[in-house]
Amino acid sequence: MKLRVTPLNIVGAIGLSLLVVGLFSEKSTAPRQINLSGFYLLILGCLVAVTFVTDLIFRFTLKDIKQIWMVELLFIVIAAILMLILQKVV
Repeated sequence: MKLRVTPLNIVGAIGLSLLVVGLFSEKSTAPRQINLSGFYLLILGCLVAVTFVTDLIFRFTLKDIKQIWMVELLFIVIAAILMLILQKVV
């Protein structure tokens, strides 16, 4: 099996490293502050799993590495735009 680096692999690796750093970092909260870092780590873990699954789906459906890069970059851009829109709405 050929190892091919794709944009979703890069995003997944960054997310996984942030998850590991978040798990092993020291938890400190100020008085009267709710610590939701566990919830955010759970969401980040789910997003890492989704990126790896979507990367596998794109790899099996598209065989050309240029097409994979174009589709995955477009997927990341659309996801980022949707996150920004949802952040402004909420």
